[in-house]
Amino acid sequence: MDGINRVSQYIPFMNVRLQWNGWAGRLVLVAALFPLAVAAAPPAAEMPPPAPRRPSIILIMADDLGYGDLGCYGQTRIQTPNLDKLAREGIRFRNAYAGSTVCAPSRAALMLGAHTGHLHIRGNAQVATLLPGEYTLAQMLQAAGYKTALIGKWGLTTKNQPGTPQQKGFAEFLGYLDNMEAHDYYPEWIWRYDPPRPGHAGFDGLRHNRENSGGKRDLYLPDLFTKAARNYLSINKPSAFNRYQPFFLFLSYNLPHANNEEARRTGNGMQVPSDAPYSGEAWPAPEKNKAAMITRLDAYVGQIMDQLVELQMDKNTVVIFTSDNGPHAEGGVRAGFFNSAGGLRGHKRDLYEGGIRVPAIVRWPLRIQPGQVSDLVWANWDWLATLADLAMTKCPTNTDSISIYPTLVGQAQTNRHDFLYWEFHERGFQQAARADDWKAVRPQASEPLELYNLAADPQERVDVAPEHPEVIAKFEAYFKTARVESAAWPVKSPPAK
Repeated sequence: MDGINRVSQYIPFMNVRLQWNGWAGRLVLVAALFPLAVAAAPPAAEMPPPAPRRPSIILIMADDLGYGDLGCYGQTRIQTPNLDKLAREGIRFRNAYAGSTVCAPSRAALMLGAHTGHLHIRGNAQVATLLPGEYTLAQMLQAAGYKTALIGKWGLTTKNQPGTPQQKGFAEFLGYLDNMEAHDYYPEWIWRYDPPRPGHAGFDGLRHNRENSGGKRDLYLPDLFTKAARNYLSINKPSAFNRYQPFFLFLSYNLPHANNEEARRTGNGMQVPSDAPYSGEAWPAPEKNKAAMITRLDAYVGQIMDQLVELQMDKNTVVIFTSDNGPHAEGGVRAGFFNSAGGLRGHKRDLYEGGIRVPAIVRWPLRIQPGQVSDLVWANWDWLATLADLAMTKCPTNTDSISIYPTLVGQAQTNRHDFLYWEFHERGFQQAARADDWKAVRPQASEPLELYNLAADPQERVDVAPEHPEVIAKFEAYFKTARVESAAWPVKSPPAK
């Protein structure tokens, strides 16, 4: 009898008085329940559609990965089968841009939905932090009910500053706080924030990697980040037990960034446990290591995707892959060795296309048709508005961000940028902007604009400014309004050579 009473507690719409009479009572219960269920259900046409479940989001960011470093973007010598598969199963963008040509302002642009002319952080050269009043993408998603976690490189604050991940919307964090820390792939200490909860005191501080103590190199941090990410997915799978609460995981690798201190000591700053599968190649050691780092990164993405499939959550999880800027020429490598910029001009620290155009891939089987290639022109500060649409929440106002959600789901993209803008301060003052197929570059503050037609000249080889004064005039007018002055980042002349 107790068993039947317990059943009735979980069927609140039952208005049936149950009487126990052995097997006869069981038959009465079945007879009573069956017609009730039939009568209570309206015709299929009248059933309301199920409430949409918001997707979980995994944003995977590489560090200094070039536009041409992946097979799906034309790379022929570095193996990236998992990322190539990700592109085939989703949408690949050919005109996606980083927020800057170096990491800190690029990541700030992504988190705040603003271009460099409106950022507090506009370069790597100064110790910088996000400010208390700056509202991030993670805070937006956390306020919308998402679980949030950052694993890997943050690069937007230092110790005892107000821009730590846990102050900027991430409920959990494992990784590097600032850029310099992230140069070392075998640190003895790593930052960890694990909030307190019932029965758990929590943790906020430095985690000891005993495997790397005393100069040992037994724990490669990207391996740890991948393991932590897989654990996070297992623990936080949306389910009936957690009311299908979605998550936002920012998986921010430091691959294939160079360790310049290691390069000064050994001549090879590309830290990786093995140069496989390129050990037999007749390439310089740093180039073999760089290729191995990219293929290792690709394998990590494969592990994450396998985990999603195993947990049966890959259909409604949006997986985004991109890079924070163009390829570097550091640590003993040359950006041109693997054609890492994909034939584009320049590399990291340039405002030409090779420094700021990056790979961008999005997979979401529930809504994104596979095998798409898009030429939409946009930048990483657009993730703020786009993820707001994905999360079915409001985007903060007064940003530079527009949503590319319509393009993702096959709708008309009626909202587009008139201009994209960048500025860079570490070699004087440089500016660039793109409008449709036109690209303007100011090499230094006192110099005239260069102009390129990217449709006809994607390598930016021929400056056509003299032939198009009317286009130059439009860019000049835009540049006067594109930025706000910053005491920390004044317009200045180039350093003396």
